[in-house]
Amino acid sequence: MKLPKCLLPILLLVFSEQLLHAQEHSTYNHITAKGNPLFTHKYTADPAAMVEGDTLWLYTGHDFEGGQKGYKMKDWLVFSTTDMANWTEHPVPLKIEDFAWAESGDAYAGHVAERNGKYYWYISTNWTGIGVAVADHPAGPFKDALGKPLLTNEDCFASGHSWACIDPAIFTDDDGQPWIFWGNGECYYAKLKDNMIEIDGEIKQVDFDGFAFEEAPWIHRKDGKYYLTYASGFPEKIAYATSESIEGPWEYQGILNEIAGNSNTNHQSIVEFKDRWYFIYHNGGRQRGGTSFSRSVCIDPLYYNFDGTLKRVQMTTEGVKPVD
Repeated sequence: MKLPKCLLPILLLVFSEQLLHAQEHSTYNHITAKGNPLFTHKYTADPAAMVEGDTLWLYTGHDFEGGQKGYKMKDWLVFSTTDMANWTEHPVPLKIEDFAWAESGDAYAGHVAERNGKYYWYISTNWTGIGVAVADHPAGPFKDALGKPLLTNEDCFASGHSWACIDPAIFTDDDGQPWIFWGNGECYYAKLKDNMIEIDGEIKQVDFDGFAFEEAPWIHRKDGKYYLTYASGFPEKIAYATSESIEGPWEYQGILNEIAGNSNTNHQSIVEFKDRWYFIYHNGGRQRGGTSFSRSVCIDPLYYNFDGTLKRVQMTTEGVKPVD
């Protein structure tokens, strides 16, 4: 069938737009993991994982160079896998300069959550607050959803230092209610509205016996039990508590992951993927360059005891096996 000449410009325009879209979202690096650290071509930190269908999406911070003496983090990275062995690195989805109100800050830890077909990336900027970016695809590109911080130090009512408002973690409960946890030195939490860019109601504080909280809260749920994991002490180890309710009361359960030894910080993500549980964290284990400021993401298995408590996570060089 011969197309009318008047349709040719329209078809060319559509084809050009599709080609440009494909180029913008094209992948540029395929990686086969060979144990821990997971990636050895870049320094990665502060992992946050999200599972969608048969794909695990891994969002990380980005330490710029090896052997650093301080934090230098100006963008975030995103990777994906379907088998825990073969990874795709996607184009850089978000930079600190994408937040005009925070472009002089640092690209600290974040967390991505899906809601109503959109993807919300909650990020921390060291001292200017927690922001949120939004995208139509897990790989981005993301853009600032508010044009201002979602949370600032003013919301951290029990804290007195400038980096109190960091490390956001999102958890959506079975009833569909999204929650945000965050903090350094003190742990805060609040409900999010359905639009995911507004706090809904009162900001509250987590506290319980044995709670030596440093930063990096993370919530997950299994068999009706809520688990709060977090970095404790400094140098940081990962500890955890359990509860029958998202708002507590929480019961301290002990250490989950020991001090790495070559990284003062740790930052965990816990996720179930293809019927297996994973503990994702960072250390300074990339050889000849790894430090507390040049970190690398690692993955090891997470196991449960019969009573619902967690087995101590053992850091390994071998990492995890591929899954079908």
